Amino acid sequence: MLIFTLKRFALAALILFVAVTLMFLMIRAVPGDPVQIMLGPRATPELQARLTAELALDQPIFRQLIIFYGNMLQGDLGTDVFSGRAVTQIVFQQLPFTLELIFGSIIWSAGLGIFLGAYAASYPNTLIDRMVAIASVSFVAAPAFVVALLSLLLFAVHLRWFPAIGAGNGFWDRMEHLVLPSFAIGLSWVGYIARLVRASMLEVLGEHHIRTARAFGLAERRVVLVYALRIAILPVVTVIGVGMGFLLSSAVFAEIVFARPGLGKLVIDSITTRNYPIFMGSVLVSTGLFVVSTALADLINAWLDPRARSAK
Repeated sequence: MLIFTLKRFALAALILFVAVTLMFLMIRAVPGDPVQIMLGPRATPELQARLTAELALDQPIFRQLIIFYGNMLQGDLGTDVFSGRAVTQIVFQQLPFTLELIFGSIIWSAGLGIFLGAYAASYPNTLIDRMVAIASVSFVAAPAFVVALLSLLLFAVHLRWFPAIGAGNGFWDRMEHLVLPSFAIGLSWVGYIARLVRASMLEVLGEHHIRTARAFGLAERRVVLVYALRIAILPVVTVIGVGMGFLLSSAVFAEIVFARPGLGKLVIDSITTRNYPIFMGSVLVSTGLFVVSTALADLINAWLDPRARSAK
């Protein structure tokens, strides 16, 4: 398991390096003078020259890349052009809001999706199974930004059950502000996970060890929950790990619609103002979250199913 873990995190580091390098080169390839855009047309030539030197934009592109990685390895992601604050401080100040939104969405959507999928697989080709199938497809087909807008209008504006904007202060207030955004970006994942668990459960319930367990007279609930579900949720773990990237993109809509702070809103603002340091810092942290979550999903799969270690 140790060798598998080291190999997986080495691969994650390589993926992170390639992804960040490509993003760095792409943002530098965008037409226009970033310094003039950031400072505006009234900036003096002296101020433009100083900012160009601070951002190392007067250096060759690969020299800029080396400087970026050298600073990154020292924990320095640069300085915000407008506020003068460290990019690391700004990004990690916004990170908890995005993390609580993502994990809140994963917890409720995975729990409900696993329950619906396992329940439908226990009663295949029945009315319950068909109702779960219809609901799952409906959830998958609903775009996150549409769900966000409709839930905002219905539950916040019309019914006034939940607050409309912001992230709240204090634990319970933050949980209350989290309900609608996490519902908006997690609803489609209920459908994905329910369909995936159902298909996986039907396959596992036909295996020899399940028939053996039933032959020994074990209760059906024990067979499903202990022997079948543990194997059936393995694909779900992988999907959740990979789905971190999709949840990050969906979080952008939620943070804009519900006026929440977070990495998504920070990225959009940095693109609008061409604030390179903030953009690269946000992308680096977001990419790191995606790569680490995928690696952790593989490790959990290997822990639950030892066959996955030898397959890698």
